Amino acid sequence: MTAKKNAGGAKKTPAQKVPPQGPSMWMQFAIALAIFLVLSSAYSLAHEYVFSENEEVPLSKLASDIASGLVVSISVEGSTVKATYADESVKTSKKELETSFTETLKNYDLTPEQMSAVEVTIGEEGGVRFWFFQLAPLLVPILLLVGIIWYLSRQVRGAGMQAFSFGRSMARLVSPEDEVQRVMFRDVAGAKEAKSELLEIVDFLKNPKKFIQIGARIPKGVLLMGASGTGKTLLARAVAGEAGVPFFSISGSEFVEMFVGVGASRTRDLFQTAKKSSPAIVFIDEIDAVGRVRGTGVGGGNDEREQTLNQILVEMDGFEPNEALIVLAATNRPDVLDPALVRPGRFDRRVVIDLPDRKDREEILTIHARKKPLGADVNLSVIAERTPGLSGADLANVMNEGAILAARENRKEITQYDLVRSIEKVMLGPERRSHVLNKKEKEITAYHEAGHALVASVLPYADPVHKISIISRGRAAGYTLKLPFEDRRMQSRREFLDDIAMSLGGYVAEKMVFGDITTGASNDLQVLSALARDMVTRYGMSEKLGPIALDAALGKTLFGQGIEGGNDRSDETAEQIDMEVKLLIGNAHKKATDIIKKHRKVLDAIAKKLIEVETIERDEFEKILIANGITPKRKEDIEHASLV
Repeated sequence: MTAKKNAGGAKKTPAQKVPPQGPSMWMQFAIALAIFLVLSSAYSLAHEYVFSENEEVPLSKLASDIASGLVVSISVEGSTVKATYADESVKTSKKELETSFTETLKNYDLTPEQMSAVEVTIGEEGGVRFWFFQLAPLLVPILLLVGIIWYLSRQVRGAGMQAFSFGRSMARLVSPEDEVQRVMFRDVAGAKEAKSELLEIVDFLKNPKKFIQIGARIPKGVLLMGASGTGKTLLARAVAGEAGVPFFSISGSEFVEMFVGVGASRTRDLFQTAKKSSPAIVFIDEIDAVGRVRGTGVGGGNDEREQTLNQILVEMDGFEPNEALIVLAATNRPDVLDPALVRPGRFDRRVVIDLPDRKDREEILTIHARKKPLGADVNLSVIAERTPGLSGADLANVMNEGAILAARENRKEITQYDLVRSIEKVMLGPERRSHVLNKKEKEITAYHEAGHALVASVLPYADPVHKISIISRGRAAGYTLKLPFEDRRMQSRREFLDDIAMSLGGYVAEKMVFGDITTGASNDLQVLSALARDMVTRYGMSEKLGPIALDAALGKTLFGQGIEGGNDRSDETAEQIDMEVKLLIGNAHKKATDIIKKHRKVLDAIAKKLIEVETIERDEFEKILIANGITPKRKEDIEHASLV
């Protein structure tokens, strides 16, 4: 398994979670009824407890106690009689409302002298507590029923209102006063050309009169194009942050729903809302979700997506010359966009955002290291050199994984070793220490990786080896990490041929040493076969077929730019392509075989060291090469070889 500068895996889409279904209306009614019964029971218990707080005695017993001189004072409120005894205990009793308390006592044959010995206070029953307990039995059930009806009607009304809100825009607004979400150009490293293009947009939003007075028309739409993770969304937010204008953000997939016409309605609502906040920026992320070429019949059973696209075209054509409203859109598939969308007058300015070079990568790493405690040994320049081909998002992940590794080991600072390990984790996946190879598999893997490293070190146009390991990472049992001395935008035919031979190094080493081959070379064979076919059909690097792109028509079919063309290659041409691919791979196989036969001792030395220590870094690997008479590559050697 070889790890190259553009190593990566297929991007997996996270599984969509099914939204939890709420209880049905009948279930909600049953829950509300149960709550009503519980509250009613609680009220009854509370009422009984409050009124049974004092001991209640019969009126005859109270009269007997008064006659015996046990009662000190009596308080009468309505029908309630509260008696305070000599031992400071309080007891209550009830009397008839129509009869006075004095007459009641006379009926129990109490003399005036006995009654005069007790202090009697007559008062009217009232107060908050009295009225509460009088009205509560009537009001509490009514209030509970009103609450249940309101709750159920609210659920029904919410479902109904949700149906009517389908046509509303789902754009998220970032206010210029929001300091937390505000992004400036200083927060975006690299992409210098893209930022200089976007500075004109910032200037127009700040001072549109300067352009209008001279008759200039600022672009209505700006299309940000680039690979995933290069910072298209971040740059769009930075434009709004620099200009200090509202930023309306929405994804292309959020326009389309299951109902026909919803996407067009949301588009109208989005632009109407943005015009009210003018000057403003409307940002549509992943616009290829709705902006694909029309008329192909691809993407659904109805024309909902095309209606949405048509509405976007109409809205962008409807701008007034003095409206300071600019549409930014981002995509990593500009080849599938409808021509009407990218014509002048709509998205008439295209800003390409490339992968960062070494200097840009160092600046990006510096930004993501702002709030991270770095150790004294951290050298971001070295990390930038070891991460060619990684995007800004990948570099942010490298810094984050380094911090996670340090925290996992209970350290307060991030070291250089953490960042080096995080690079391999981002490019190849986490170490699989639990995946222990048996003695035979470990030996086969060691010779396999040694074959890759040896062939790469001998061939003049192959990138130098930085690390060899037989520790499993991701789906690979081992890997050989090779990185160029400097970033390259183009690759030559010689470099491709050496890459194919290097990829075959493990296959040849297994066959030569063990007399058999394993499934460990399957990924190498897939990579080199695809590269050889691209050389013949896409890059015109076949001496027999010449400078012709034979996969152009097939590419159009796959990208949805026409389905009637089909594959226009003849059977004879397809046979010639297969023969040329086989010839390229055969020559590379012979080249790798000759190198391994010639340097068999070096192969054994590398494999033996790998079995012993499992991982070999660049310095140690070069010592093995020098000890066996092979001069390690230097940058000057690569430059000289490219000129020959």
